[in-house]
Amino acid sequence: MTSLSWVTTEREGCAIAEVHGLLDLPAVPGLRTALLKCLAEQPRALLIDLAGMTLGDETSPAVFTAVTRLATDWPGTPVLLCAPRPEVALLLARGRFGALQVRADVDEAVDEVRENGAVAPMISDQLLPAVGAARHARDLAAEACVRWEVPHLVGPASVVATELVSNAVEHAATMITLQFVRRARYLHVVVRDGSTALPVPALDPTRGRGLLLVESLAVQWGSLPAQDGKVVWATLSI
Repeated sequence: MTSLSWVTTEREGCAIAEVHGLLDLPAVPGLRTALLKCLAEQPRALLIDLAGMTLGDETSPAVFTAVTRLATDWPGTPVLLCAPRPEVALLLARGRFGALQVRADVDEAVDEVRENGAVAPMISDQLLPAVGAARHARDLAAEACVRWEVPHLVGPASVVATELVSNAVEHAATMITLQFVRRARYLHVVVRDGSTALPVPALDPTRGRGLLLVESLAVQWGSLPAQDGKVVWATLSI
């Protein structure tokens, strides 16, 4: 039983996780999952308010390092730690947990995101879990690549979108959200469905090879738990 709790809200496109209580090792998995669910919503930034948090040990802040690294891979969301207590701020400043970004308070962080955080171009559509979903995914991939002038990615993006959507149709059987997000160096292909089961590449060579194909084409790929299911994403280099 952990004494740590958190509340998540939204402000100007930023996800804010307000953390209260004692952060110790037993509390880390729950907090990590909650923060990853915030990232799955693709906010402009993830702001973690530490004003009400104390430390139970000096290793538990590593959870913020792990979440920040995942956020860098996808969705490219900045993670800002806000208003840590003096003893927490001192520990973070020693650099033991990497280059974590710390701000004086949430207001400062929101102002910074408002001034500097441009919204990435995105194309999105809702798909039924039916046979035609994969074909529509290919069409949307081609549309995104042509619109954003990266025609050399039409083939890889179409294959990745097809495999991720087909996987969602087969294993989730829920409504599917397909997104393409254009960033400076990468094209992200994102599929969201209503199943909480995270994907695992199949070892059986006769089936389930779609994720292995995605892995061969993408710079990186992964999955995150979401508020109402999961998100699976893949990154293609531009």
